[in-house]
Amino acid sequence: MSFVGFDRAVVRTVAPGFIAVAMVVLVPSVAGARGEVPDTHAGGKQTAELAGRSLTLQEAIESALEMDENIRIERAALDSTEAAVTGAHGSYDPQLTLGAGWRSVTLPVNSAFSGAPAGEPAPTDGTAEASASLEQLLPTGALVLVTTGSSRATTNGAFALLSPAYQTQLGIELRQPLLRDRAIDPARLALRVAASDRDRAAASFRREVIDTVAAVASAYWKLVAARRAVGVQEDTVKLASRQLDETNARISSGAAPETEVAQPQAELERRRGDLLAARETAARAETVLKKLILGDDSDAWSTRLEPVDDTAIQTTQVDATAAMAEALASRPELAIAAAGVERRKAEADYAHDQVRPALDLVASYDRFGLAGSENPAGSDIPGLSGGVPPGLEGNLGDATSQLFNGDFKDARLAVELRVPIGNRAARADAEIARNAQIQAEADVTRVRKAIRAEVLDAVAATQTASARISAARAARQAADVQLSAEQDRFKVGLSTNFLVLTRQNDLAAARLTEIEALTDYRIARAELARVTGSLLAERHIELD
Repeated sequence: MSFVGFDRAVVRTVAPGFIAVAMVVLVPSVAGARGEVPDTHAGGKQTAELAGRSLTLQEAIESALEMDENIRIERAALDSTEAAVTGAHGSYDPQLTLGAGWRSVTLPVNSAFSGAPAGEPAPTDGTAEASASLEQLLPTGALVLVTTGSSRATTNGAFALLSPAYQTQLGIELRQPLLRDRAIDPARLALRVAASDRDRAAASFRREVIDTVAAVASAYWKLVAARRAVGVQEDTVKLASRQLDETNARISSGAAPETEVAQPQAELERRRGDLLAARETAARAETVLKKLILGDDSDAWSTRLEPVDDTAIQTTQVDATAAMAEALASRPELAIAAAGVERRKAEADYAHDQVRPALDLVASYDRFGLAGSENPAGSDIPGLSGGVPPGLEGNLGDATSQLFNGDFKDARLAVELRVPIGNRAARADAEIARNAQIQAEADVTRVRKAIRAEVLDAVAATQTASARISAARAARQAADVQLSAEQDRFKVGLSTNFLVLTRQNDLAAARLTEIEALTDYRIARAELARVTGSLLAERHIELD
């Protein structure tokens, strides 16, 4: 992974087929880039020896979308559901069955009319046959079956006219459900379930992308705040050190007793401890961000990240009603819940359909052919004409041609009714499926209420953070003036170390409060964009 500079267009992909960041224009993070007034008091300077790899928020987001394991997991789940949809359509793939065989049979016959050759207990029959069938399920639930076959039979029995005898057959059958399985059948149920699972996986993937972007934004701004807090603590250490130097100078000149040095010395050591704690907090914040944006084999784990998007912000008012409407139209959680309802509805439709009796319309039409040679072992039966009947003498080709002549055929039209008595299992399944659908529909209502509550909370947090910024800035400016005045009083002997150090602490606290307010507002705006479903659009991220 590498973090590059600014002023360029970036195109990134999350996974095959998904455009994650499309034509995102990154601009240098400098004050005044959008007419904003820079904040010159909220952050400290980074020393040159600690300078690391610069990182914009947009670059951090792009890297997270490429590296995040949860996104890859959700993407794989989505691919699986796409495959399941394709597999569900496989129910409508035609099924071809081919068969071939040979058989020789000599069965004892307990009859004087066995037709067996003289001196043998039974005739011997031999058959070689081949068959083919093509089965096709139609979207109406109908099943079409086309069959064909041919055989060659030989016998030494005296009663057979032909040996060898060639038989052929060609037929088609249609079975159309009229009650059960007419509106929905297992194939159509599988299609609806697969489609709902795919929609659910797509929405879940979108939710994971949104959550990842929100997490990166929060971690990024927390790192910015932690680094600026380190700067504040560094400044407080410098102020305490300067106050200690001034106190030592006053002691050397005899203007103050030697015990006066104890207070600034103790304060200096306390502030050094606070600085160490602030640096640890910043290190932990950096680790959180690295965990989100770095791959396992990245060389940046040991490199210091330098966030550069540290500009002033412009607060805006939020329309809670419009925000709720946008959230209810965009949140992937609602799409997930709706997909669950669709799946439960499909299952309920199928379970209810299975309660019905089965009434099927069956239509079939077959043609047959028969040809062969006179059986050399045959014998005339008194009263019957001997020899081969006209039109039957020939070979396999003659038997096949008879299929087209239509001399031998079988047409059938029937209605079949199957009524399950009681059918308690199907009725129970229908009731269970109906209740599952009711639960899924109730879950949609629960999700909608939860989204409304999240939006209202996010709006309140944003408005509160916006108001806190003005108050914190005013408090910091007042603390700055008070410290300057107290320092002037100390220089002329009208103040004490205690008062000066107290004013220094007040200014540090005010600066930290302002940093916290600015960070909370940035995070609140990102959270508001997340709960309204507009975060991806704001960050120029498109899912295809």
